[in-house]
Amino acid sequence: MALEDFDNAPAYGFTVTVDGIEVPRVIEVSGLKSEVDKIELKQQTQDGKYVVRQLMGRAKPGEITVTRGLTDSKTVTDWLKTVMEGDVAGARKTASVALLDYKGETVKTYNFDNCWVRSVEVNSLKAGATEQATEKFVICYDESKVE
Repeated sequence: MALEDFDNAPAYGFTVTVDGIEVPRVIEVSGLKSEVDKIELKQQTQDGKYVVRQLMGRAKPGEITVTRGLTDSKTVTDWLKTVMEGDVAGARKTASVALLDYKGETVKTYNFDNCWVRSVEVNSLKAGATEQATEKFVICYDESKVE
Protein backbone atom coordinates (compact mmCIF):
# COMPACT_ATOMS: atom_id res chain seq x y z
CA MET A 1 0.00 0.00 0.00
CA ALA A 2 1.39 3.40 -0.97
CA LEU A 3 1.63 6.11 1.64
CA GLU A 4 0.28 9.57 0.94
CA ASP A 5 2.85 12.16 -0.14
CA PHE A 6 2.65 13.93 3.21
CA ASP A 7 2.71 10.79 5.38
CA ASN A 8 5.50 8.54 6.62
CA ALA A 9 5.62 5.05 8.09
CA PRO A 10 5.95 5.03 11.88
CA ALA A 11 9.15 3.54 13.33
CA TYR A 12 7.14 1.56 15.89
CA GLY A 13 5.29 -0.57 13.32
CA PHE A 14 7.26 -3.69 12.39
CA THR A 15 7.33 -7.47 12.67
CA VAL A 16 10.27 -9.89 12.70
CA THR A 17 10.00 -13.45 11.43
CA VAL A 18 12.52 -16.30 11.38
CA ASP A 19 11.69 -19.22 9.09
CA GLY A 20 8.17 -17.84 8.76
CA ILE A 21 7.49 -17.73 12.52
CA GLU A 22 6.93 -14.31 14.07
CA VAL A 23 9.34 -13.45 16.89
CA PRO A 24 7.23 -12.29 19.86
CA ARG A 25 7.74 -9.18 22.00
CA VAL A 26 10.29 -7.49 19.73
CA ILE A 27 11.24 -4.05 21.07
CA GLU A 28 13.92 -2.92 18.64
CA VAL A 29 15.59 -3.89 15.37
CA SER A 30 18.77 -2.27 14.10
CA GLY A 31 21.16 -2.85 11.21
CA LEU A 32 18.65 -2.79 8.34
CA LYS A 33 21.22 -1.92 5.72
CA SER A 34 21.99 -2.88 2.15
CA GLU A 35 25.52 -2.27 0.97
CA VAL A 36 27.99 -3.09 -1.81
CA ASP A 37 31.77 -3.02 -1.83
CA LYS A 38 33.51 -0.11 -3.49
CA ILE A 39 36.32 -0.78 -5.94
CA GLU A 40 38.82 1.99 -6.60
CA LEU A 41 40.29 2.00 -10.10
CA LYS A 42 43.48 4.05 -10.13
CA GLN A 43 44.98 4.94 -13.48
CA GLN A 44 47.08 7.37 -15.43
CA THR A 45 45.46 9.03 -18.44
CA GLN A 46 47.30 9.42 -21.74
CA ASP A 47 48.13 13.01 -20.86
CA GLY A 48 49.69 11.92 -17.51
CA LYS A 49 46.90 12.83 -15.13
CA TYR A 50 46.25 10.56 -12.18
CA VAL A 51 42.56 9.57 -12.01
CA VAL A 52 40.63 7.52 -9.46
CA ARG A 53 37.32 6.00 -10.48
CA GLN A 54 34.89 4.33 -8.11
CA LEU A 55 33.30 1.14 -9.35
CA MET A 56 30.50 -0.96 -7.91
CA GLY A 57 31.65 -4.16 -6.24
CA ARG A 58 29.89 -7.19 -4.84
CA ALA A 59 26.94 -7.05 -2.48
CA LYS A 60 28.10 -7.28 1.12
CA PRO A 61 26.71 -9.68 3.70
CA GLY A 62 25.58 -8.11 6.94
CA GLU A 63 23.88 -8.50 10.28
CA ILE A 64 20.82 -7.25 12.11
CA THR A 65 20.30 -6.93 15.85
CA VAL A 66 16.95 -7.81 17.42
CA THR A 67 16.00 -6.92 21.00
CA ARG A 68 12.95 -8.50 22.58
CA GLY A 69 11.40 -8.87 26.00
CA LEU A 70 12.83 -11.87 27.82
CA THR A 71 10.49 -14.88 27.93
CA ASP A 72 10.89 -18.54 28.86
CA SER A 73 11.36 -19.35 25.14
CA LYS A 74 14.67 -21.05 24.36
CA THR A 75 14.28 -20.77 20.60
CA VAL A 76 17.10 -18.27 20.08
CA THR A 77 19.51 -19.87 22.58
CA ASP A 78 18.80 -23.30 21.04
CA TRP A 79 19.56 -21.76 17.62
CA LEU A 80 22.89 -20.47 18.98
CA LYS A 81 23.62 -23.94 20.39
CA THR A 82 23.04 -25.43 16.93
CA VAL A 83 25.53 -22.91 15.50
CA MET A 84 28.10 -23.69 18.21
CA GLU A 85 27.78 -27.42 17.51
CA GLY A 86 28.68 -26.78 13.88
CA ASP A 87 25.37 -27.95 12.38
CA VAL A 88 25.56 -25.68 9.33
CA ALA A 89 22.41 -27.03 7.67
CA GLY A 90 20.39 -26.76 10.89
CA ALA A 91 21.75 -23.31 11.73
CA ARG A 92 20.88 -21.65 8.41
CA LYS A 93 17.48 -19.98 8.33
CA THR A 94 15.61 -17.19 6.57
CA ALA A 95 14.49 -14.01 8.30
CA SER A 96 12.48 -10.92 7.45
CA VAL A 97 11.56 -7.58 8.93
CA ALA A 98 8.31 -6.02 7.69
CA LEU A 99 7.74 -2.29 8.16
CA LEU A 100 4.08 -1.47 8.77
CA ASP A 101 1.95 1.63 8.22
CA TYR A 102 -0.58 3.07 10.67
CA LYS A 103 -3.18 0.49 9.62
CA GLY A 104 -0.75 -2.39 10.18
CA GLU A 105 -0.31 -3.06 6.46
CA THR A 106 3.12 -3.87 5.08
CA VAL A 107 4.95 -0.93 3.48
CA LYS A 108 8.32 -2.59 2.89
CA THR A 109 9.90 -5.94 3.74
CA TYR A 110 13.59 -6.71 4.26
CA ASN A 111 14.28 -10.39 3.51
CA PHE A 112 17.47 -12.12 4.63
CA ASP A 113 18.81 -15.47 3.37
CA ASN A 114 21.26 -17.95 4.89
CA CYS A 115 20.92 -16.48 8.38
CA TRP A 116 22.51 -17.74 11.57
CA VAL A 117 22.60 -16.30 15.07
CA ARG A 118 26.01 -15.00 16.16
CA SER A 119 25.34 -13.97 19.76
CA VAL A 120 22.64 -13.82 22.42
CA GLU A 121 22.84 -11.36 25.31
CA VAL A 122 20.58 -10.61 28.27
CA ASN A 123 20.54 -6.98 29.45
CA SER A 124 22.08 -5.97 32.78
CA LEU A 125 20.18 -7.27 35.78
CA LYS A 126 19.94 -4.85 38.72
CA ALA A 127 18.41 -5.30 42.15
CA GLY A 128 15.52 -2.88 42.59
CA ALA A 129 15.36 -2.03 38.88
CA THR A 130 11.99 -1.17 37.34
CA GLU A 131 12.72 -2.14 33.78
CA GLN A 132 12.01 -5.26 31.81
CA ALA A 133 14.60 -7.94 31.16
CA THR A 134 15.51 -8.17 27.47
CA GLU A 135 17.26 -10.59 25.17
CA LYS A 136 19.35 -9.15 22.34
CA PHE A 137 20.54 -11.36 19.52
CA VAL A 138 22.60 -10.72 16.39
CA ILE A 139 21.67 -12.45 13.14
CA CYS A 140 24.26 -12.69 10.36
CA TYR A 141 23.06 -13.08 6.77
CA ASP A 142 24.60 -13.73 3.37
CA GLU A 143 22.06 -12.03 1.13
CA SER A 144 19.30 -9.46 1.50
CA LYS A 145 16.44 -8.16 -0.64
CA VAL A 146 14.05 -5.30 -0.10
CA GLU A 147 10.52 -5.74 -1.39
